[in-house]
Amino acid sequence: MAGRRKRKLRLSKLYTFVTCGKASFEDDHTRIGGPGFSRVVFANDPDCFEAINLNYGSNYVSTTKYTLATFLPKSLFEQFRRVANMYFLVSACLSFTPLAPYTPVSAVVPLIVVIGATMLKEAIEDWRRYQQDIEVNNRKVKIYNGDGNFGHTDWKNLRVGDIVKVGKDEFFPADLILLSSSYEDAICYVETMNLDGETNLKLKQSLEATSGLQTDSDFRSFKAIIKCEDPNANLYSFVGNMEYEDQHHSLTPQQLLLRDSKLRNTDYIYGAVVFTGHDTKVMQNATSPPSKRSKIEKKLDKIIYFLLFFLVIISFIGSISFGISTKNDLDQDGKMKRWYLRPDDSDSLFDPNRAPIGAVFHFLTAMMLYGYFIPISLYVSIEIVKILQSTFINQDIQMYHEESDKPAHARTSNLNEELGQVDTILSDKTGTLTCNSMEFIKCSIAGTAYGHGVTEVERAMARRKGSLLVDKQDTEQQYEGNHLHAKPAIKGFNFNDERILNSSWINEPRSDVIHTFFQLLAICHTVIPEVDEETGKISYEAESPDEAAFVIAAKEVGFEFYQRRQTSISLRQLDPLSGKQVDRSYKLLNILEFSSSRKRMSVIVQDEEGRLLLFSKGADSVMFERLAKDGREYEEKTKEHINDYADAGLRTLVLAYCELDEEEYANFNKIFTEAKNSVSADRDEKIEEAADMVERNLILLGATAVEDKLQNGVPECIDKLAQAGIKIWVLTGDKMETAINIGFACSLLRQEMKQIIISLDTPNIVQLEKDGNKEAIVKESRDSVIHQIDKGKKLLSSSSTESFALIIDGKSLGYALEDDVKDMFLQLALDCASVICCRSSPKQKALVTCLVKAGTGKVTLAIGDGANDVGMLQEADIGVGISGAEGMQAVMSSDVAIAQFCFLERLLLVHGHWCYRRISSMICYFFYKNITFGLTLFLYEAYASFSGQTAYNDWFLSLYNVVFTSLPVITLGVFDQDVSARFCLKFPMLYQEGVQNVLFSWFRILGWMCNGICNAIIIFFFCTTALKHQAFKRSGEGVDFEILSATMYTCIVWVVNCQMALYITYFTLIQHIFIWGSIAVWYLFLIAYGAINPTLSTTAFMVFIEGLAPAPSYWIVTLFVVIATLIPYFAYSAIQMRFFPMYHNMIQWIRYEGWAEDPEYCHTVRQRSVRPTTVGVSARLDVKLSVASGPKPCGSRSLGAPVAGGNADSR
Repeated sequence: MAGRRKRKLRLSKLYTFVTCGKASFEDDHTRIGGPGFSRVVFANDPDCFEAINLNYGSNYVSTTKYTLATFLPKSLFEQFRRVANMYFLVSACLSFTPLAPYTPVSAVVPLIVVIGATMLKEAIEDWRRYQQDIEVNNRKVKIYNGDGNFGHTDWKNLRVGDIVKVGKDEFFPADLILLSSSYEDAICYVETMNLDGETNLKLKQSLEATSGLQTDSDFRSFKAIIKCEDPNANLYSFVGNMEYEDQHHSLTPQQLLLRDSKLRNTDYIYGAVVFTGHDTKVMQNATSPPSKRSKIEKKLDKIIYFLLFFLVIISFIGSISFGISTKNDLDQDGKMKRWYLRPDDSDSLFDPNRAPIGAVFHFLTAMMLYGYFIPISLYVSIEIVKILQSTFINQDIQMYHEESDKPAHARTSNLNEELGQVDTILSDKTGTLTCNSMEFIKCSIAGTAYGHGVTEVERAMARRKGSLLVDKQDTEQQYEGNHLHAKPAIKGFNFNDERILNSSWINEPRSDVIHTFFQLLAICHTVIPEVDEETGKISYEAESPDEAAFVIAAKEVGFEFYQRRQTSISLRQLDPLSGKQVDRSYKLLNILEFSSSRKRMSVIVQDEEGRLLLFSKGADSVMFERLAKDGREYEEKTKEHINDYADAGLRTLVLAYCELDEEEYANFNKIFTEAKNSVSADRDEKIEEAADMVERNLILLGATAVEDKLQNGVPECIDKLAQAGIKIWVLTGDKMETAINIGFACSLLRQEMKQIIISLDTPNIVQLEKDGNKEAIVKESRDSVIHQIDKGKKLLSSSSTESFALIIDGKSLGYALEDDVKDMFLQLALDCASVICCRSSPKQKALVTCLVKAGTGKVTLAIGDGANDVGMLQEADIGVGISGAEGMQAVMSSDVAIAQFCFLERLLLVHGHWCYRRISSMICYFFYKNITFGLTLFLYEAYASFSGQTAYNDWFLSLYNVVFTSLPVITLGVFDQDVSARFCLKFPMLYQEGVQNVLFSWFRILGWMCNGICNAIIIFFFCTTALKHQAFKRSGEGVDFEILSATMYTCIVWVVNCQMALYITYFTLIQHIFIWGSIAVWYLFLIAYGAINPTLSTTAFMVFIEGLAPAPSYWIVTLFVVIATLIPYFAYSAIQMRFFPMYHNMIQWIRYEGWAEDPEYCHTVRQRSVRPTTVGVSARLDVKLSVASGPKPCGSRSLGAPVAGGNADSR
């Protein structure tokens, strides 16, 4: 059996990366064993002396950030990298010295609580990772134990050189070299979703030399030495060789099974471990995504530095004043002015004779005392709020996609507020704007167009031209015929032409060409058929939706692909002569795979008559130039049809074939096999050269056209985003014509727009390309792009009323992104309403994203669904992944994942706006309440001649930020809404408040700080003035320090919490509980703390029960101080709301007055507050209205001048 199997396998030359026969090592063997290729594996002999000396790592994997030993130092280092935390640490250390104005405990405990809470969060997250590591490391796998037996062991126990047996639907425990499988030809199917996000199955094949190891007992005598490349992160390359039975065999990626990929459709495989643990390719790729910080967080650091500078200034002022006062404490007669400080009994601090030293010491005391200007709980509160905000995003039922069962997922909470500040969206097209669910809808065969379907783009084009037939009747028919059944009867096939279907193609004039056309579609692919054992139905696992659509189309026409083996493809096809279905088998000799550089795919097969056929399909840009002189019969007609299909928004491929003679094939196969077996750096180039040699003199068959439908709600979503003032760029790899028509279909472009097209399809450049002068081509191309950009800028400057769209192809984009041209290109693009970059490579997408982000300084959002979008997603400020048909790689690299493009509308306009407003307001409020509190400390110290005396009890100081004012501000950050979700979507221009950063500008931040300063001044002076020289108690006693301190603190707690109540626009029960509960907790704390022994409660002992509560003046002062303090803010808010409303104020008035359903009034608000929209359905309607009726005055109701968005320029 083994011999027969080997003879059979020697005929196999299936994949470009399959190794057959002996490798060619004469020229390339020197690389093995050299730098980067030094790994040596003793297969089935891991305990030998040489293997032990190599000391390779174990298979234990750890993804945790910390270990038990490093957690404390590393997490503390992370916490104290923040300047505010470092400041509080220094203050806590100084609190143990005589300079401290408070006890050490009151300084250390809040710091421990805040730092401990953050460290606890880190520990919990890391513990979860540790639990996942334990689960993975303790998975079971069968390992060869000797004597022909396999036993179970944990993954973590595997070593380099071990032989393992992996069963169906099991994950590979390490990087393995495939030795054999349950299939007689030693192939296996692998799913790599965990690695690259792709859902299609990959075919792997072992070396012919080891394919005979079919049973456990076969490994008794198996020994081999594998020499290969060192561990690296490249998933798609592998260079090595195996020395087995005194022969060398080259190893390629086809024999490599990667850790965390899964065995599918194969009962079992045997493999040799080559890379373990952190040496495996998946772990080599497990690098952290780029660290992203929001602009608000960066600004927060600047505010902290500003407050620290302010703290230093007032401490310096206080220390100078203290030094002067101390120096003057003793007059000429030796009498003490500040006798209560006992300057005559001080070693240094109050010594009048050493005033400069006293001033220095006081400076340190003041730096500790005024530290309450810096909110110690700010960072931890923001983290809590962002986590809760992310939870609300994840649980939003409006962003749940029922069909795919996928909700929205905020993968990081660091960028929530950034979602409310997006200025530019850079979007992929295929799979992002479209469904990436291809349908075979039309084709051109032998110069004849087939297929009567109408695409969405054609309907949009008809609407642009005012066609009532397609716009109404056809739409109604489509609704009646299709919308009741949302999907066509056969997924991937929406072709309708009676000339082809139901075997009618046999009667066509060129039925022979039609036969070859669909025969090619059934053979030229890498699709894997799966047969349902119960029903017998065949489904297809394809690398792309296009591939599946082609195979399904061939099946529906009568060419059913039902079986793939390593050396053959089997079809059940219609015989034109007999009219019956017959089975045909084609020997599969070579597959020349598709790549982005080749832009084509070919197969070489031998039919049952012995003919050698090459079938090829690819982009028209590379296929037409490969046609033979006598194979161009239908070229002109096919080109016309391709252009028509592109205009209809369809994706096209050209199909061609040729017949090879045996000598020609043998010559190609020899060169191709040598190229495959090469282990040199230029291996891929050699393979491409060999493939290019045979893919010549083709005979044209025709072209396919598949439709990638727009996702539901895309035009409406783009319209809303455009109304919100967000610029939208589309970066796609499609042809320019296809991209333009998709742009029209989704309302990104409209008929009235002037298009600025930058392309290199000029006669001069075409001629230079024919001549092959590369230097001249580069110079002419670069000059042409610069000239076209200048021309576009002049066109823009000549018209201030028209809208423009910029469309640029991939070649031109390459020159436009050069250092000395990119600024010109960016300026032109920013002045256009829409930008579409066609034929863009993944690298160009990332470069364009980087250019927009750096050039505008605004927030950019990139959205895509495929592996080719990863660079763009990671480069943008926010990366949004679509969990679509192209796997999960984009999602795994994103910051937020959604299932459909239309969910972007709610993600940005609702959650983005809310998160931006909440975080901005929360931070401003934090600084307000701390300045209110901290300034009273400064004023009291000035009142006490800068003696260093604190105004409040130590625990009053410690619990202010942690207990009495922390929870209300967290509820503000989680629950507050200025307007409801419905109004956010109804008035999308509200979003511009975030883009223009209206709510977190320096003006607004300083305004809140000034409010805090005013409140502190009013509280301090009202309290001291009202209580001074008054009989406070019934016994006639005056106010002492304890009474004044507790009264001021009570006023502060009331004021900052009532200020919160005034600011909040959306009350919930939780907010009521936390705001009024914080005030109640203050009174309960005062009672409980005052009842403790005076050695602990110190100045708070019985202060409320015996001092404050019985005194009417305490309650009266509290009431009047709170009212007087809040009146300025209330008056400012009322005036601003009535006469200078911001845009959200206008919408609040609409809701309050009940005008939400008044279309005239709502239109008036939009017109007064929204910059003219140039993209989307609304822009199209606005143009029609303006043309039909001319300009109209605004409505009669006035809400005042807008703050946000009203002065934006029109584009």
